[in-house]
This record gives sequence, structure tokens and C-alpha cells, in this order.
Amino acid sequence: MSVTHEFRPGLEFDVASLERYLAQHLPGFQRPLRIHQFAGGQSNPTYRLDALNASYVLRRKPPGVLLPSAHAVDREYRVMHALATHTEFPVAKPLLLCEDPTVIGTAFSVMQYVDGRIFWDPALPELSPEVRQSVFGQMVETLADLHAIDYRQIGLADYGRPEGYVARQVGRWSKQYAVDAEAAGRIPAMEQLIEWLPKHAPAQEPAPSLVHGDYRLDNMMFNVDASRVVAVLDWELSTLGDPIADFAYHLMMYRMPSGGVRGLQGIDLKELGIPAEKEYVARYCARLGLEGLPDLEYYMAFCLFRLAGICHGIAGRVQRGTAVSPEAKNYAAQVAPLAELALKTALRA
Repeated sequence: MSVTHEFRPGLEFDVASLERYLAQHLPGFQRPLRIHQFAGGQSNPTYRLDALNASYVLRRKPPGVLLPSAHAVDREYRVMHALATHTEFPVAKPLLLCEDPTVIGTAFSVMQYVDGRIFWDPALPELSPEVRQSVFGQMVETLADLHAIDYRQIGLADYGRPEGYVARQVGRWSKQYAVDAEAAGRIPAMEQLIEWLPKHAPAQEPAPSLVHGDYRLDNMMFNVDASRVVAVLDWELSTLGDPIADFAYHLMMYRMPSGGVRGLQGIDLKELGIPAEKEYVARYCARLGLEGLPDLEYYMAFCLFRLAGICHGIAGRVQRGTAVSPEAKNYAAQVAPLAELALKTALRA
């Protein structure tokens, strides 16, 4: 039988070696494999594995020289395993973690394949106003539910340092900006933010929670009629930290233009059946029993800076030739606009 595999250039691996490993370590696995690489996965290349009797998803570290704390497939595996084992939170069930780079060239994890729909544009042009309203409700309530989980009770008490999340993130992305500046270029607004953010941090942090770190529409999977979230994806940036920062990162979609990095700015939300930003914030607060979100504008500036930092890192990978996604150049082009929007937000905070 002829079996074809679809890899993007430079991201191929030894399929026979993977088959031998899975046959030994994944209960019920039956050869042969057919492999298709997904279009997403800016950081960790992601593949669909179709075996004789079941389908799986493989996430791997990309090849090449990597930062020590980046592309953490082991952390993804740990948090997903904790959620799948101890909660009802929608996440694909992780099945195995392989940290031996001799199998396919880099460490990887394998999880259960979840069948569902992923939406890329928050305006949701393919849906009716009623379904859009439902999707937005599910998005915000699912994130609130994540923040309500007692991470200690599910074995994640040491998953990160709970306090000082924003300060650490500002420091991390400031340092990362400096690392990538030679390859990706210097951005004046980023350098102003690097000075402004530490000086204007909120005086008091909220109680820490498990945070996703990259919670957005295209990191979620819905069932066929979009009535239920079946899986939250891409946990590479998850840790313990500030839930308001995590929510503000998600809320950025309201502040960003509809071109480039997909956003809702300039769109008639009422006509589309999408809740206004204030309504969305209120629904998050109601789900968690909060009266409001102090310092939200600071958090928005911080999150826009952080996203600009992520895109700046992608720009660096584009210049170094290690970017793994065909969308990488589009993300790289957003660094300056995002940084300038972050700076404007900061000066209004």
C-alpha cells in the first residue's frame, strides 16, 4: 500500500523511526502511518498522524538552535495531562511524551486527535449572528473557568512562580527583544515600552491562577455546530500567573484592526451579534464573581507589548531561516503597528 506524507520543507522526519517508537510505547497503535503537517503551529510544528486504527496529533520542538525555555513540549504535556486527568476542562488527552531526540530529531508529544472546527477570524464571517454570540460566550466563560481551577489540587503547585508574573514577562520579552534586535531590527515604540511598563505596574496583583498564555479564538476547537468548546489548544506558554493579564491578552482582539493580526477594531459588532468589549469584560467578571478589573488599560498595554515581542521573535526566526509557519512573515510585519498601539494604550492608562 502506498502511503504519502505531507511535510513542509525542512520539517520532515524519519517516519519509520517514529512508527517503531509508537509501536513500542503507544498502546493500541497499529502501523502504517500517514502524516499531514497542520498549517498552524508558529512555534512547535504540529502534525496529524493517521494510523491503521486511530488518529493522533504530534507536537514537536522545531529543529535548529533553540532558546532553553522555548518550545516546551514537556510543559504542554504536563499541563494537559493534569487538566485531562483531574478536571472537565476541554483539552485533548495527552498520550505520551518523548524527550529522546534520536527518534525524530527533536523532543515531541502525542495526544488524542479531536475532531472539530477552528475559526481564524474573530468576526466569524462563516456563522450567523446567533451562533457568533454563542461562540463569544463560550470563549470568555471557558477562560474564566480555567482561571477558577485550583492549580494546587491538580498537581501544578510548582508549575511556575505565581507572584510577579507581569514583571517577569516584561523582563523576559524585553530581554528577548534585545536578543532578536540584530536580526529583526529595532522598534522605537518597543524601547519606550520597555522603560514605561516597569515604572507603572499595578500596586497589587490579583490572586494567581493557571494561565494559558496564548488564549485566542484560533487556539480553540469547537464541535460541528459551534455550540460547544471541545478543546483548548497550544499550551506552550502556560504557567502560573496573573489571570487579568491572561484575560487582557485575549481581549486584545477588540483593540486590533481587522487586517493583519486578526482583530475587531472598526467592525460593526452589534450588526454581527458580537458583544461589545464592556459586555465581554462584564461576562468574564460575572463568571468569576468579580466586581471589575482594575488597571485593565495597563494590562492591555502590557499584552500588546508582549504580542509585539512574540511577533518580533517570529521576525527574528524569519531572518534566521528557522520560522516554521507560512504565516510567519505576516506576523513579523505586525511588530511596529502592535508596539505603537501598545504605546498609545500605555499613555492613556
